[in-house]
Amino acid sequence: MQNTSSSLPSWRGTTVLSVRKGNQVVVAADGQITFGNITLKSNARKVRRTGDGNVVVGFAGATADALTLFERLETKLEQYPSQLMRACVELAKEWRTDKYLRKLEAMMAVVDANVSLILTGNGDVLEPEDGLIGIGSGGPYALAAARALKDVEGLSAQDIARKSMEVAANMCIYSNANILIESIEIPS
Repeated sequence: MQNTSSSLPSWRGTTVLSVRKGNQVVVAADGQITFGNITLKSNARKVRRTGDGNVVVGFAGATADALTLFERLETKLEQYPSQLMRACVELAKEWRTDKYLRKLEAMMAVVDANVSLILTGNGDVLEPEDGLIGIGSGGPYALAAARALKDVEGLSAQDIARKSMEVAANMCIYSNANILIESIEIPS
């Protein structure tokens, strides 16, 4: 995230990727946290489960902001159990209109067995048409790699995510190859 003061380094980084293929949906994220040109942490956990383990969330942006939004999403999922889309829309409305929340700088990739969504601070709740999500500084690299690999026979969603995250880690200086992947099996 950009800092308004030119004398301080800025927080940057993160690659989060979600892949939906066959009977599986996965969310993967790198573990690197950088501050300017310094790597502060290489094994951060940017993917979490919620909604009784049926929802996986990956987040990019300012860490405290992302965790605040994650907690708010948990609350919305308690209000609207088994209704991920509704919970996300309600969170996005709150995020966009609340004086405190609208200053939070983060994005989230949110998935369950039925839907994959991107949530932004602009009030967006977007469902990608191809089941792929890439957010964060390395997101476009991982997304491009995933699109190239999605139709390859024999590759699972997890295989595609891992290979795509490795591509992003090799291209984005704010990402690393310390990859955490959470998956959800989709009932037939």
